[in-house]
Amino acid sequence: METDVHSLTTCQMGLSSLGSSAVMNVDDEVEKLLNGEGLEVNKEFDSAPAQVQAVALRKTVTYIVCAVIFNEKNEVLMVQEAKENCYKKWYLPAGRMEEGESIVEAMRREVKEEAGYDCQPITLVLVQEQGPEWIRFVFLAEITGGSLKTPAEADSESLQAEWWDQESPLTLRGQDILRLISAALKYREKPWHPVANPIDIGCHVIVQRLLLTFSSPDGTLWLLLGNTKELHLPLAVSSKTHTVTWAANRLVQETMPSTYSGLDVNTVGILGLQHSGREPGRTDGLCMNTLVTLEHTWQGPHTSLPPPVENPRFQWNTVENHRLREQIQQRLTTGSLLPVHSLC
Repeated sequence: METDVHSLTTCQMGLSSLGSSAVMNVDDEVEKLLNGEGLEVNKEFDSAPAQVQAVALRKTVTYIVCAVIFNEKNEVLMVQEAKENCYKKWYLPAGRMEEGESIVEAMRREVKEEAGYDCQPITLVLVQEQGPEWIRFVFLAEITGGSLKTPAEADSESLQAEWWDQESPLTLRGQDILRLISAALKYREKPWHPVANPIDIGCHVIVQRLLLTFSSPDGTLWLLLGNTKELHLPLAVSSKTHTVTWAANRLVQETMPSTYSGLDVNTVGILGLQHSGREPGRTDGLCMNTLVTLEHTWQGPHTSLPPPVENPRFQWNTVENHRLREQIQQRLTTGSLLPVHSLC
């Protein structure tokens, strides 16, 4: 596979060679994401399916909240199901979000209804998705009040709640929660990413904001930026037919079609997750601010440089801000990010 040297030279404009306002805008965006903050989502996307429509909770999207709560003995809070299809089986406090709720409000409601406790989130520990139509948010949370739900308080939400030592026999509704318990316990014992709770910024679609990087062997770090109107981190809307994080692949395919087949696009993890459900049907969307790496899958004379950009709406730029470059590289090296797992 040959690479056009002239194209590489053209795309190698660094942030330091741009106007100061452009540098400031991009540096500010990157710094906010690294600090776990969010950015407004406008309706001008850098990559999107042919038709983009606002998502609607419980109509076109389903969000599931799940809480993993431990006591001082490292026992995990479990609830006994009341639903007919899983009657008397045990599961974590979990359920579907309702219209008008934030993600945290939904998690607190489910824990209260099913287990009897008031709680607050410590952090998200995992996001799971089966495409943009089904996403589960898994929290590590802690008790702030209330009392354990007893069999005398059984209702349509649950039959009772108990603390489980994870060794005693228990008939589980699904083995999937063992992975969630393990992830939360791992974070409880040794946090591997900064606290990551949902950011209250609304949007109308499911979208991936990309901090898309390419690293050269000499330590140079590149970012792919959109350049319509002003430089910015790209926004890619998810497609119903693929995983949420495949949006990054589509953007790369549209931007570098000649070399796409020889590239590995990897969504390393989530820097921040934005959602606000206050306006049903208008702000039911979700923005995942993700750190993504791009690598050549072959060896050649120019693989130490990023692949040439063939779309005039994008460009590569080197990260000249030393502090930001070190922060990004540290996240990449340590994997200090909220994991997102695609179940498709």
